[in-house]
Amino acid sequence: MTIRLKKLADQVIVITGATSGIGLTTACKAAQRGAAVVLAARNADALAEICAGIQAGGGRCATVVADVGVREDVDRIAEVARQEFGGFDTWVNNAGIGVYATLEEMSPEDHERIFQTNYWGVVHGSLVALKELKRRGGALINIGSISSDMPSPLLGAYTATKHAVKGFTDSLRMEMLHEDAPVAITLIQPSGIDTPFGEHAKNYMDEASQVPPPVYAPEVVASAVLHAAEHPTRNRIVGGWGRGMVAAARTVPSLTDRIFTYSYYKTAKQPGRPPRDTPDNLHSAGEDGNRYGDQGHQFDRSLYNKALRNPGTTLGVIAAAGVAALGLLSRPASHLQSYRG
Repeated sequence: MTIRLKKLADQVIVITGATSGIGLTTACKAAQRGAAVVLAARNADALAEICAGIQAGGGRCATVVADVGVREDVDRIAEVARQEFGGFDTWVNNAGIGVYATLEEMSPEDHERIFQTNYWGVVHGSLVALKELKRRGGALINIGSISSDMPSPLLGAYTATKHAVKGFTDSLRMEMLHEDAPVAITLIQPSGIDTPFGEHAKNYMDEASQVPPPVYAPEVVASAVLHAAEHPTRNRIVGGWGRGMVAAARTVPSLTDRIFTYSYYKTAKQPGRPPRDTPDNLHSAGEDGNRYGDQGHQFDRSLYNKALRNPGTTLGVIAAAGVAALGLLSRPASHLQSYRG
């Protein structure tokens, strides 16, 4: 069956974890482009403020206070979408939480809770969404991570949940293919993103946590999500640096184990800065309403993802990259510069 997705302006989009970071950015961009949005999160006050802002700008919005780890709450998200807008066309499972800790020191309660949100939240959201999407067609978009394909010390439990999300999403896609269901199932795998993840995560370390670089702006992920809402997409890594890290982990795993071990223990902390005294959002809603974290994003666009969205430019990008690489190789080692990409 050929899957046809509506233009964004004709869609109703459900977004979980919609009160900060990627979820908030995606919701605002979708509303600006004419989509009606149904926003779900645990923080009622933040939901109300965000929705009011969208409506003030002429957008259409509804909210649901929900914990995605609770199936009954997720059922209620779908019901509100049907009551307010007659259903939905795209469902984005974005809600996620984190814990900075070694696997040995992390408590069983915290380990279970991160799986309840990051994995079971995706399972609940996917199975609820499919009841609607299999009937009317549409897109199911699950937010994984480059950590779905590579290890991450100090974020081991988070990484395990994202591996699980990838396995679940890829298997579910095959089941929908078998049924010839009119549903596009997408896994989005962001690189490090400058969201409040570090502020929201529970932190066992003796210094403030941060997202290990390189870090992209959440708008880069939102663009990938909304592209997948209109164009059937299997999976998409967001950020050229992340694409390279995943490729390296697959190609030379023993070497990258050593490199990532060194770099993560160096970059997951903010040296000399004590842990934040704000509450985390592991077991209950934390402070919400912010798109960005406190470290400042390094990249506000990804040439890699732009090329993927515009296939006609891909050969040009490859050619330009080849010329740049040849130029670097031809220069003496003492003159090499550091490059961002």
